[in-house]
Amino acid sequence: MRALCKNDRTLGQLIKQAGPITLDLPKRLNPFDALLRSIIYQQLSGKAAAAIHKRVRVLFSGGNINPDEVLAIDDQMLRNAGMSRAKVAAANDLAQKTIDGLIPPGSRLREMSDADIVENLTQVRGIGEWTVQMFLMFQLGRPDVLPTKDLGVRKGFMLTYGLDELPAEKDMMVYCERWRPYRSVGSWYMWRALEL
Repeated sequence: MRALCKNDRTLGQLIKQAGPITLDLPKRLNPFDALLRSIIYQQLSGKAAAAIHKRVRVLFSGGNINPDEVLAIDDQMLRNAGMSRAKVAAANDLAQKTIDGLIPPGSRLREMSDADIVENLTQVRGIGEWTVQMFLMFQLGRPDVLPTKDLGVRKGFMLTYGLDELPAEKDMMVYCERWRPYRSVGSWYMWRALEL
């Protein structure tokens, strides 16, 4: 934190105001489960996504979902639980690629570079760079991720730095170089800026 506060006084003021970062990483990484949850949550409010996610989990034995079960279940059951056709197709692609070994297990992902993880996981239908960046930050705890496409991060940046409009991604990338190697932390505080 000291390095961030020293390199960026404005961010330092936000850190003091918002308090310490709170981030609970999973004790056991399950890439399939985490990515399936991300697919379900895409472009939905948290409350609506949580309700759909809960209904989907109920369809499977004990609420634990594995790739074989996703491929075995009738797509219409997932649709009835609230998943769109595109999300069902993405879930099936994720399941098949996991079974085929194209989605590395958690232990392997922990050893891979951020860039290699982005390249690997974006091969799954419905998983783009933003989804992988959230996975890197909130599942793997990677410290140097800057999701410039995230509207919340951009709005928080605009508010924190007193801008009249959302910053261009390119401009954010240049400015946030001073946050390295803790751009994930800076991003987390941009989200917090919206809550203060």
